[in-house]
Amino acid sequence: MKERIKSYKEIFDKLYKELYVWRLKRVSDRHFILFLSFIIGLASGFAAVILKNTVHYTYVFITDSSWFMVEEGNFLLLAYPMIGIAITVFFVTYFVKDDISHGITKVLYAISRKKGNIKPHNTYSSMIASTITVGFGGSVGLEAPIVSTGSALGSNIARFFRLNYKNKVLLIGCGAAGAVAGIFKAPIAGLVFSIEVMMLDLTMTTVIPLLISSITASLLGYFFLGHGAQFSFNVSEPFQMSHIPYYIILGIFASAVSLYFLRMLSFIEKRFGRIKRKSAKILLGGTILGILIFLFPPLFGEGYEALIQMLNGHGANILKNSFLYSFRDNEWFFLGILLLIILFKVVATASTTGGGGVGGVFAPSLFLGGVSGFFVANLINTLGGDVSVANFVLVGMSAVMTGVMQAPLTAIFLIAEITGGYELFTPLMIASTISYLAIHPFEKQSVYTKKLAKKGDLITHNKDRSAFLQMNMKKLIENNFVPINESDMLGDMIKAIEISARNIFPVLDKDKKLAGVVVMDDVRPIMFKTEYYQTCKVKDIMHPYSESFVVDIRDPLEDVIQKFRNSSQYNLVVVEDGYYIGFISRANTFSAYRKFISQFSEE
Repeated sequence: MKERIKSYKEIFDKLYKELYVWRLKRVSDRHFILFLSFIIGLASGFAAVILKNTVHYTYVFITDSSWFMVEEGNFLLLAYPMIGIAITVFFVTYFVKDDISHGITKVLYAISRKKGNIKPHNTYSSMIASTITVGFGGSVGLEAPIVSTGSALGSNIARFFRLNYKNKVLLIGCGAAGAVAGIFKAPIAGLVFSIEVMMLDLTMTTVIPLLISSITASLLGYFFLGHGAQFSFNVSEPFQMSHIPYYIILGIFASAVSLYFLRMLSFIEKRFGRIKRKSAKILLGGTILGILIFLFPPLFGEGYEALIQMLNGHGANILKNSFLYSFRDNEWFFLGILLLIILFKVVATASTTGGGGVGGVFAPSLFLGGVSGFFVANLINTLGGDVSVANFVLVGMSAVMTGVMQAPLTAIFLIAEITGGYELFTPLMIASTISYLAIHPFEKQSVYTKKLAKKGDLITHNKDRSAFLQMNMKKLIENNFVPINESDMLGDMIKAIEISARNIFPVLDKDKKLAGVVVMDDVRPIMFKTEYYQTCKVKDIMHPYSESFVVDIRDPLEDVIQKFRNSSQYNLVVVEDGYYIGFISRANTFSAYRKFISQFSEE
């Protein structure tokens, strides 16, 4: 059996090498990337279809059963979330054996710190885990897991074909774009998401592959996703200029909701992080989530069913299966319930992820935005106004998503495409811009980048740091310097000068560690005075060891660059635990940096 497997492997390796050589000779890199972007669009689109349908029909199976359909207080809601979280934790612990939470953050970290390499299991593990979590009521979204899946597909396809870092990141972006486009049937939103959230450069080199992946995935969504398995709505009431002040109020309210969501999410997740036992996390997270869903059924799962009810004029139905259902006709009491749903949604989301569930905050931000718009519209109408509830729900979704994700263009185009047109483009821009500007002084980073920024791992949003990270410091080290000992005499120094082509000499102590350096300009005045050859010691003319001209081989290249910028040194000595390794020059370092930037940004 082992011999047969070995034989198959040898055949595969041979075919792979032949295919690889043929591709290099016959297919240009540009055309090959376009072909791979199409393949990734297909793969990420199919992944989105499978995930969305699986969760949808799991939800239908649970909620459409006769034993579930009651109008007031269903105690089964207390049990389902904990069951889902427990199964998810079991799957992740014993099958995946890796942390797959915070999917989009993990993708950004892989781009920043792992040269774009994402583990192969991410092509399926997040899909399975999120299906279990959300299908049983976990109050999180599927978008982050599917983006993680699409990005992992792009990364691993790029690795298989041995593509460079630039093209690997591009294919990761194609996977992310295809995932968003496929799950919402929104190709422009998928494209903008990769540029705005994943921070890909906006050039023709990147835009065309992203468009191919987005269009391919969205077409698959059109063909395979049934109307019940996705979120969509057609705007029937036009935007009225007289309602602009109300949309400004909505934008301000959405920014406050976004700030609350970000702060509370971080606070609760930190508290869960202090709990070491997984069983305790499951019990606590499942209990909190079960109670909240029992009280407020709209918190069950992604929440898109509740949004559809609000958009279609049946907002009171969101309280079905709750003992609060009988109070639905009391306007002020109903507004209070909506406010409680807004306040507790983040608790439900954080309890899901903190307890061990897998999912993202993409859908929760849309849900919160929809409920916020529904709340503001009903409040205005209760006070004597007359605004479109459906339009406020849609604009609220964009405004809160903008505040949480710091991605206004993605939010605007997503809602515009979901609604099948641009009827609400003006109010979408007004509310989203206000939300972004209002929250920015308090939160500089999005929900995806906040943790990375604190740890200094947010390289994708900083081109210089990205370049420094990807450049290999060891390849910049020069070794054609002749070392001398600090106990040597000037005569020994002259012999070193005769065989050296450089004007700097590292000086080593008796333990072979760096003691200092001798510069040719310091030797030149006495180098022809033979009377000093046996009386003048090297240590008398050397520059003693100083941190200003020494770097450790383990230092980040960013620190090396900063040391060059802060000093007049043209060469820095590279050491490892004090032992001399070589030199790194200012000219070669900045030349390599410029070359990297030009290669990464070229059309």
